[in-house]
Amino acid sequence: MAIVTLETVRKDMKTQLDLDNSIHVVEVNADTLDECLADASTQLETKIAALEYEILERGSDGFLGLAKKPWKVRIYQNAEIVAAKKKKSARLAQSVDEEVEEENKIVDKDGLYYIRHFGEEILVKVILPVGEGKNVDAKELIADARRSDTLDLDESLLKKIAKSGTDGKYEIVGKYRHVKAGDASLAIDISKDELVATVTAMAPAMGGAEISADMIRRALDTQGVVAGVEDDKINDFVDNPVYGTPYEVAHAIMPKDGRDAYIQYNFETDSSKFRAKETEDGKVNFKELNQIQNVVKGQPLAVKMPPEKGKSGKTLTGRYLEARNGKDIKIPLGQNVELDKDGVTVIAAIAGRVMFEDGRIKVEPVIEYDSIGIKTGNIEFLGSVIVKGNVDDGYDLKATGNIEIGGTVGKSRIVSERGNIIVARGIFGHDEGFVKCGKSLWAKFIQSAKVEVEEFCIISDSIMNSEVSAMKRIILNGKKAQITGGHLFATEEIAAKNIGSPGGGTETILEVGFDPRLKHRLEELQDKQNALVKELEEVENNVLSLENIKKQRRVLPPDKQKSLDECYARKDQIADETEEITGEMNQIQEKLREMKQIGKVKASGNVYSGVKIYIRDTLQEVRNDMKSLTFFMEGGFVRTTKYEEPDMTGVEAPEGYST
Repeated sequence: MAIVTLETVRKDMKTQLDLDNSIHVVEVNADTLDECLADASTQLETKIAALEYEILERGSDGFLGLAKKPWKVRIYQNAEIVAAKKKKSARLAQSVDEEVEEENKIVDKDGLYYIRHFGEEILVKVILPVGEGKNVDAKELIADARRSDTLDLDESLLKKIAKSGTDGKYEIVGKYRHVKAGDASLAIDISKDELVATVTAMAPAMGGAEISADMIRRALDTQGVVAGVEDDKINDFVDNPVYGTPYEVAHAIMPKDGRDAYIQYNFETDSSKFRAKETEDGKVNFKELNQIQNVVKGQPLAVKMPPEKGKSGKTLTGRYLEARNGKDIKIPLGQNVELDKDGVTVIAAIAGRVMFEDGRIKVEPVIEYDSIGIKTGNIEFLGSVIVKGNVDDGYDLKATGNIEIGGTVGKSRIVSERGNIIVARGIFGHDEGFVKCGKSLWAKFIQSAKVEVEEFCIISDSIMNSEVSAMKRIILNGKKAQITGGHLFATEEIAAKNIGSPGGGTETILEVGFDPRLKHRLEELQDKQNALVKELEEVENNVLSLENIKKQRRVLPPDKQKSLDECYARKDQIADETEEITGEMNQIQEKLREMKQIGKVKASGNVYSGVKIYIRDTLQEVRNDMKSLTFFMEGGFVRTTKYEEPDMTGVEAPEGYST
């Protein structure tokens, strides 16, 4: 396996940089313009959206695949993208160059040697050079090793070790005339606390022996030093002796106190560090301010790291030095959190927002805002949300629990996955607003918005030009209680005071007696089925044409045979898809037939002409203004009777809210 070095990477990056600088334009031939762009995106290693092109020759599909002409297109990258790519490649290559340069920065050092006289012998230690440093000069080494008192010197050995070194050790290279009276002397001093031992040495006279490492160790042993001997410092002293000055050669093994327990948090505890999301080009998305840290039930929030025991030490003479054990701490449990089975992991007891407040970890199931807008950004919360004021245009609010809004909702997306939604002052959708509710919706009015409710939609004022669906009932029960324009769906009933508008200027459609979602799904399937019927006609026409050509020529060209095979395969696929769609449609229709809800539309005031009322699949178009009546299904026909009060069974207004 080849070793990839930084130098190799640097060369590759320079090659890539040259390639980036040279390949910006390609000419491509293909059957379609889309295929040309796809081919060019591969060659230029960029997205199709980043390409621009010039059509050199426009292609043609021919007739029944005959006389087909390919497209010829010149394709190139957008100039801004090319410039950005060049800049990025250059920066990367420069970065690699800097790493290579840093890697190659090796400090050059010349070789060293030390000559010492221990006992009656001459000893030498040679350290090899580093990098481009010079080797030890053998002649210089021999000259320094030879003194007037030298008796014997192995010059051949000195020449050898000048090149090879001595592996950090002293080697015997000769003998000298030893005069014991001139030997160096040393004294060991131990501090009163027995933590430090020093050696104080006196220099030798001519012919006297120098101090060796063994001499220092024996002296320490004689003084009762049994721990903390520092071999590195002893060796350094031998190499570069310090005379007349205390030099540390041993130090007590100091005790190491244990680390205190601490909490390792899995969330940001400092809210001032929250940052808005950035897009790929580095721009800040101020709608995504990331001010909420959502957690789900059972999610680990923090772990207590237990305290460590201390490690005891020893004085130079072996006396025990005690260490302090780390201090334990209490786990800062707040509201809606608990300990896992291990006793040290803090987990969320509920879903919500995790916070570190007043020195405790807690999870809030309800979060409160003055308003939703530029200061808060979009909100997504695993719990319930209370907004005292408005939700501004363009901002989204999503929660798993209840949503209570004290003001109005603008052109926004409001979603409660499993809870109720209350909008005290109504919804201005501006034809783009969307509200989806896992339970029931209470609001003053709905205007130009799309609303989907799983249970009840309770409105006190009006619904205007909106698409509203409820799996149970839509009830308007205030003084005005007006439905004007739009399309309303409800499984059980729709009730209001006035429905439609005088003169019928705005189309108002009400549908009851079926599951709105099943009805929508049925419509989708019908559209798919119609599209498949049209496609099947086209495929069969193509098959007929190709079969006729085959009869005339007996054998089709390879490309035509391939097209024929694909047509037959597609016919089989269409048959399978049609069968699957038909099966699902039959199931939906059966469910719609089996629904027990009769479906009613109730108006205590006026139902204006032009209003269209569907009960099940039966349409009743109001021809003349009508007053105070109930529409219902009987005997397969839509009939009317006197007005009935709305069915409020199961409708429980949220606490503190009244229509």
